Amino acid sequence: MEFPCLFHHGGTRGVTGSCHQLHLASCSSLLVDCGLEQGTDAPPGAESAPLSFDIQGIRALIVTHVHLDHVGRIPALLAAGYRGPIICSEPSARLLPLVLEDAYRLGINREPAQVARYLERVTSLVVPLPFEQWHEVVMEPGLQCRIRLQRAGHLLGSAYVECDLLHGSINTRYVFSGDLGNGANPLLRPLRPPERADVLVLESTYGDRLHPVKGGRQQQLEAAIDRALADKGTILIPAFSLGRTQELLYEIEDILHRKALIGARGGAGDEDPVNWSQLPIILDSPLAQRITGAYRDLHEFWNEEARARLAQGRDPLGFNQLITVDSHAKHQQVVNYLSSTGRPAIVIAGNGMCSGGRIVNYLKAMLEDRRHEVMFVGYQAKGTPGAVIQGSADKQREVQVELDGGMQEVKAKVISLSGYSGHADQRSLVEFAIGTPGVPGHIILVHGEGRAKRSLKQALMSGLALRGSHAKVSIP
Repeated sequence: MEFPCLFHHGGTRGVTGSCHQLHLASCSSLLVDCGLEQGTDAPPGAESAPLSFDIQGIRALIVTHVHLDHVGRIPALLAAGYRGPIICSEPSARLLPLVLEDAYRLGINREPAQVARYLERVTSLVVPLPFEQWHEVVMEPGLQCRIRLQRAGHLLGSAYVECDLLHGSINTRYVFSGDLGNGANPLLRPLRPPERADVLVLESTYGDRLHPVKGGRQQQLEAAIDRALADKGTILIPAFSLGRTQELLYEIEDILHRKALIGARGGAGDEDPVNWSQLPIILDSPLAQRITGAYRDLHEFWNEEARARLAQGRDPLGFNQLITVDSHAKHQQVVNYLSSTGRPAIVIAGNGMCSGGRIVNYLKAMLEDRRHEVMFVGYQAKGTPGAVIQGSADKQREVQVELDGGMQEVKAKVISLSGYSGHADQRSLVEFAIGTPGVPGHIILVHGEGRAKRSLKQALMSGLALRGSHAKVSIP
């Protein structure tokens, strides 16, 4: 075997399970992400399955970001005996224990002492690394390896990894993209392409599509809320706890702030179908609440515009009309109150694809009432209840969805808002890969469906040809 060489332990069959091992020498390697395969990508029992590869010689685990399809196999890694560093960005170091604790309780063990021991082990291994700073991982005669994290714009703390390797006298730079953002996140600083990559491992989630022109999504959100609330109903937003929820809160706060200014001036706000100043925004997800609290504490990592709002005395993620629901008893009270009174409200609850979590109780109580509306702001995987509900918007006939073992007729209004995707589209992926002077010699496409990878490969080959490059683009 020649070194360095790269093996993929996930992220090749579909869009989840990111896990890449860069072998530096016969007994020395780096692991980039250790993610869980989910949905149709996952074999039976994936959550509790042992690792399928040997951990001997792994010098460090480098985490690009803390979504479970990038970190969900860390329990299996620790169970296999790994005790090396878990290197990630400073925001990810704060968020990782929250995400892993929740997943551990739901999928492995709820016993408090066991959870505490697991979290103690995880936190003892985490090494926070500032963005844009080189960090030496291996420094031995004839072998030197250092890494650097750069902002990826996918969610707070997300990074792509630059791995600079000196093997003898040969210098090679590997870049692992992780998940790249689409540039529309209102909280995050923008993504910048790498200055150099000899080998680029590139995600391809949206490699076969183009996003709508940026801008206007907040206006779409406001108009949709106005329409829905005119019917004196509740808007139910199934949202993922990490990333999407915080974006929604940020933009809802901005709408409320602007409406309040208009109302104070006696402007058009007086003609709104509801009193926005009395509209409750209900966050009903314990995990989302903990993550939102961490986001607020990590405001130094927000972009300039978001930090400016704080300086003005605003709290974009903790405004006055935001109501948080902690206990299950309070959750059930809110469900009963909203379903019986018809008071206008916005509810953000997990999970994002309606396959479990507290959103299911809201749907069971309110989906058959035409006053209410279900608003989707994220991808709904095929076969999930969310996909069935979302698809009902285009049907002229009755649609039923299975929720918690029972069938519900979809009578509530259903809308899907574009512009909330967390992933870069084909144009942005191509720009990231070959938009700088140092075109990679080899681009490896992972983390995408077959059609997306094939389409992105064609786009990359066309772009490379225009630049006179003979770089290789491969699909493992």
